[in-house]
Amino acid sequence: MEFPPPPPPGVAHVSVDDSNEGNVINAEFTRLIAQLKSPEADTRAAAAEALCQAGDDAAAFAPPLVEAVKDEDRRVVQWANAALEGMGPPTADHAGTLARLLDDPSPDIAYWAATLLGRLGGRAAEDPAVVSALARCLMGHPAVSARERAAWALGQIGPAAQAALPALSQAQTAGGPRLTRLAQKAVDLIKHSKQDGKTASE
Repeated sequence: MEFPPPPPPGVAHVSVDDSNEGNVINAEFTRLIAQLKSPEADTRAAAAEALCQAGDDAAAFAPPLVEAVKDEDRRVVQWANAALEGMGPPTADHAGTLARLLDDPSPDIAYWAATLLGRLGGRAAEDPAVVSALARCLMGHPAVSARERAAWALGQIGPAAQAALPALSQAQTAGGPRLTRLAQKAVDLIKHSKQDGKTASE
């Protein structure tokens, strides 16, 4: 991915303190998230870049980064995508928020919401809204990429996604070849996988 140049001179660029461990909510991260919603594109881009450089520490703030992928500024979109690509699973308490983002008509937002829920694996199903939201996205989202990612995510959740089996069965006959393949794999994982924490490749 080609990344944008750093903000021009005079634009504050907030970096993340490398001494932070885990997903600790602190003043610096809070400031970065607030800057993602700034009316100034340069400020939003600098915040997205800093969160990208934070690596897994930014996972505690995954939902605002998902929303940033539809920013009107190309730099913000690139850095937000890079941050999401580089981070691990989000914190489990964000599962409900990510489930709600599956209903966003933006293909990129729904895609990343499904991806992060899939990275959570079986823990995502601890929120009862998640599996039904993924099934709804699988059957009704206008973007094929979002429907395919929802199928993948349900497979990663595994046996805890039993309630989505009817939607996955329908997707095997109502979708294109890739969606059919992903839905079938998800069904196999839900029915046969052991809950050993392993997930398939993204």
